[in-house]
Amino acid sequence: MTDVLITAVELADLLKSEPCVVIDTRNPDAYAAGHLPNAVNVHEIFTFLATSTPEGMAELKTKFADAFGGAGLSGKETAVIYEQSMNSGFGQSCRGYYLLTMLGYPKIKVLHGGFDAWSGAGFPVTKDVPAPAKASFGIVPEAGEILIDAKTMLGAVGKPGIAILDVRDVDEWIGDSSSPYGKDYCPRKGRIPGAVWLEWYRMMKPTGEGPRFKSKDEILAECATVGISTTTPVYLYCFKGARASNTFLALKNAGVKDVRMYFGSWNEWSRDPSLPIEQGLPIASEVTTKAA
Repeated sequence: MTDVLITAVELADLLKSEPCVVIDTRNPDAYAAGHLPNAVNVHEIFTFLATSTPEGMAELKTKFADAFGGAGLSGKETAVIYEQSMNSGFGQSCRGYYLLTMLGYPKIKVLHGGFDAWSGAGFPVTKDVPAPAKASFGIVPEAGEILIDAKTMLGAVGKPGIAILDVRDVDEWIGDSSSPYGKDYCPRKGRIPGAVWLEWYRMMKPTGEGPRFKSKDEILAECATVGISTTTPVYLYCFKGARASNTFLALKNAGVKDVRMYFGSWNEWSRDPSLPIEQGLPIASEVTTKAA
């Protein structure tokens, strides 16, 4: 499998050798202050909150097919997506990678290290805003199998063999906070029952230039700590599919074959009182059982 991640140096070469559409996922102010030459700003890659009703999933696909087509992606170009750095935008460049993969786009790269890596290497930055020619963006329906809904996630609860993987920050996992946007942003705190936990930061490690993804073997070693191998079906979730997209990229890049995401994630699950949750500290019941 070719690596989805591309370094700033590799990208500089790629831009000279083949047609690319570069997509900046940062907020409009950061984009306006300076961006990669010819980069198109599509901040909704990060902000859009999806629901997993049939209508919501259809809207997600249509919305982003239009947005990516508007940025100039026709299927012939390599899509290159970036954020500020790998840990500053909750995995938002990876969310772009997930959305493009879910729509069936054939050629996708994520700039490893983001804008910081590009500017830090001394490559040109501009404030010029391009006017891309709108392209026809085709959706490949079967690619959407990596997008699962609440009903599918509920069907996986208690099912041996499927790993439900929660990658949220520790305060969300232990039920102290309902979201990255405030402790009480959602009506319920906790976890999807039976989920295992790998905080999304664990897919990366610090370097002198900022966080970078771990090697493929290191990612598989992290997965092994919660019983996930390359053949384990993995159903990911976070709060709204950004941090889980970071993990999605890491797992797919490392060779985990069947990785899907519940894109509605905790933002949707916690708002439906009919869906079961686990609350309290994840270790509480285990300790009680041992004491008894």
